[in-house]
Amino acid sequence: MREIGRFNSGITEGASSVVKKVIRYVVNRQNDDGGYAFVQGTDSNAQDTYYGLAILNRLGASFPNVERTVKWLRDFEPDSHYSHYYVAKALMLCGEKPHKTLKEFLLSQTSKNEFGTVNVYVEIASEFQFLSMLTELAKMVNIKIDHDKVARWLLSFQNSDGGFGAHDYSSLNSTYYALAALSNVNYPVKSLRQTVQYVRECEKPYGGFTIVPDSVNPYMEHVYYGTAALTLLGEKVRYPEQTIEFILKCQNLNGGFARSDLGISTFEDTYYAISVLQIIEEGRGSILAST
Repeated sequence: MREIGRFNSGITEGASSVVKKVIRYVVNRQNDDGGYAFVQGTDSNAQDTYYGLAILNRLGASFPNVERTVKWLRDFEPDSHYSHYYVAKALMLCGEKPHKTLKEFLLSQTSKNEFGTVNVYVEIASEFQFLSMLTELAKMVNIKIDHDKVARWLLSFQNSDGGFGAHDYSSLNSTYYALAALSNVNYPVKSLRQTVQYVRECEKPYGGFTIVPDSVNPYMEHVYYGTAALTLLGEKVRYPEQTIEFILKCQNLNGGFARSDLGISTFEDTYYAISVLQIIEEGRGSILAST
């Protein structure tokens, strides 16, 4: 096992080389227009710009060329709930207010009195991701939604195993997004003790989490969903050192983290990795491996 040293959430002389590599990875992928793209030489996009800023923010690093970034975000025209979400969150990190069109968009969505569809494309992380984003944005800009109705709808998808998912099929992805949305509408998620048991069944002694209990291969997004779900439920990771080891094996030479130890680095996976390492540190007063 690698030597474990304190994870420094700020940029100081003693900051670990892991942190320095991550910051260099992100900064080197900022484009001249101020936006970001995890693949160098490609156009800036809203998702990577948010995740790039979020990573730097978590590590206490300053945003390079922030004026250009803000201009790029202001000039960007969101056309979906995804782009509205990432642009609004990125602007907030820069100390800016969201686009004026965000409230109009949210009001149009909430007026439909619908929560999205549970029949989503396989590429979508969860059938509850839309509602999680919508409730977070509504909370951000003080748009009123029917909290009780949202909670009742989500709880109707809690299955007998304690997990969440449509068509009587639970997954860690859906369980996390359901919990996140429930938390956004002030539902007491810590009372969902059967859900704790489901998430624990997805947790692996060799580190990380899997999408369903009987799977054996952890991936970065599932490690994040599991750790974040436990945090919402008032619980901690049971196997912190093994989870740290899994995450560190996913860091590539360019400083970014991949979905697994064989994948390419992405901003999303890097954000997940840094987030989990910090949650583990906060939970046990500790540590990230240093090289």
